[in-house]
Amino acid sequence: MTFVDSFVLNVIEQLCRRFQLLTGKTNVWLAIQLTNLSIIVYFTWTVVYFWSSDVSERVAIGLFCGGLLYLLTQTILREPIEAYENYAYNRVKNGLRNPRRVRDALLRISFLTLSLVLWYPIALVYIDLKAPALLLTYCLILLTTAVLYLLACDPLPPCPGKVREWLRGAAPARLAASESPNPD
Repeated sequence: MTFVDSFVLNVIEQLCRRFQLLTGKTNVWLAIQLTNLSIIVYFTWTVVYFWSSDVSERVAIGLFCGGLLYLLTQTILREPIEAYENYAYNRVKNGLRNPRRVRDALLRISFLTLSLVLWYPIALVYIDLKAPALLLTYCLILLTTAVLYLLACDPLPPCPGKVREWLRGAAPARLAASESPNPD
């Protein structure tokens, strides 16, 4: 499974570099956006479970989610994206590889295995029971797997992105065309 992890990581790193060349956004930016999405999915899952439980469970869920939201604001959501990107840029500039490539390998492999092994049983159970919480749980597994792989990639040096340059080049041409005198 280590070979599969290494292969998937190299493919994702190449895709992240192409994405960065196109948009100027790094793998760190993508990982943070997916983290935000997973937080939304988690709270959606909680709301689904919240409405199907009794009052005492609702109070416990509400307190847990409130505490979790507080912890998120004190940890993950505390630093701006630019700080994480600057750390990655400085590491790459100094010629160092991402320490998460090795450090998080076991965790990545575990989530990759879950992603590959659970899709069929979850699909079968979802078709039979129509349990949205089960589907949301699998979405969280997929999002966590994606975030772990994105965070293990090394970004390219900062660049503006081809799409942004293309849009900037198209904007003055349209502006100049709209300012030309009307021949009528």
